Amino acid sequence: MRAILGSVAALMISAGILIMGNGLQGTLLPVRAQLEHFSTPTIGIMGSFYFIGFGLGCVLGPLVIKRVGHIRTFAALAAVAAAVPLVHAIFPDPWPWTFLRVFTGLCFAGLYTVIESWLNERATNETRGQILSLYVVVNFAAIVAGQMLIGIGEPIGFELFSLVAIMVTLAVVPIAMTTASAPQPPTAVRLRLLRLYRLSPVGFVGCVVVGVTNGAFWTLAPAFVTATTGTTDSVAFFMSVAVAGGALLQWPLGRLSDRFDRRWVIIGTCFAGIASGVSLYLFGPVPTGLYVAAFAFGGSALSMYALCVAHANDYVDPADAVETSSGLLLTFAAGAVLGPFLGSIVMGSVGPGGLFLYTALFHALLAAFAFYRMRRRATLPSGEKERFVAVEPRLGAQVYELDPRAEPTQDEPGDGASADTAARH
Repeated sequence: MRAILGSVAALMISAGILIMGNGLQGTLLPVRAQLEHFSTPTIGIMGSFYFIGFGLGCVLGPLVIKRVGHIRTFAALAAVAAAVPLVHAIFPDPWPWTFLRVFTGLCFAGLYTVIESWLNERATNETRGQILSLYVVVNFAAIVAGQMLIGIGEPIGFELFSLVAIMVTLAVVPIAMTTASAPQPPTAVRLRLLRLYRLSPVGFVGCVVVGVTNGAFWTLAPAFVTATTGTTDSVAFFMSVAVAGGALLQWPLGRLSDRFDRRWVIIGTCFAGIASGVSLYLFGPVPTGLYVAAFAFGGSALSMYALCVAHANDYVDPADAVETSSGLLLTFAAGAVLGPFLGSIVMGSVGPGGLFLYTALFHALLAAFAFYRMRRRATLPSGEKERFVAVEPRLGAQVYELDPRAEPTQDEPGDGASADTAARH
């Protein structure tokens, strides 16, 4: 592990600083927007536009890298990403903020692409799983750290926006100073929706639902906490507790899904998401209930994406695993474009707690669909399933190059492995 860490330390440091800045910005903007009296639908639209930019960045990032190289791409996108929060602070108005979110999403998707393609170059088939696990740990830890930073300043001031800009800028240093040669440009992500759905209906629909629910959560939960508690001080703790739930429960749920039909685990996780969502609606004003339900919601809702990707990968050849997982990421992004806007409408009609009634409804729909599909397709034998791998949709598409499920096999195209996969369909 020491040798692996040494080979990717600079990249992990850049990733950690970058994700920390994005984590702070993602919590700061909804809180500041509420203090500026933006309407709830406006805050939702801002979140939708972020995911529009993120989806574009997943597609365009590899093309930009191919044209100007990794380091120049990283420096250019980081410069834009660092300038954007400063513009937010100068012009606290809904329309500039909404369009700025597109640039933020696009830039961060491109920045993650640079880091992840470099990690891929450093990884071998033997170390890919360890590097991916380390990258996911860095992601969760950096998000929590970034959100907690909101407590060191006033959201109504300029300082926190400056701190975001500082962190994004500092993330350039380890990348710019590396003496390692740049890797080959990554491949652009292809999105073949009909093929993805035919491959795994539950995986496809599940990723859309996760986008619809989690996109709304990341965008609107800070506004929910502020409105429910009457203070911004508890926002960072609430979000961190939810992220901790996702980080701690993802692996146990994944291991459980390796032993049993993943669709049953997805259904059970959906019911946990329903119960925690209803609890947040009913007991949100109660401090203890708020944080216990936040942990349960994070453990279920934030773990769902990895379960859906694992289920989809059970039905593909290893050679197609990267395209499938990358396509599901863009499917998630498409759902996340709709999620914040739809969630904000429900919040405007029902109240702040309506956010979690909204997520509970979509988790119920996913559970019903998964149960329906279980009646149409037989359970896959455990020996034919790929092992669970923890992945996070807020990172870039190139992270799936690190996925051990995509390791080359000894079977050549057209032999028994391909025939076996086709038989599963």
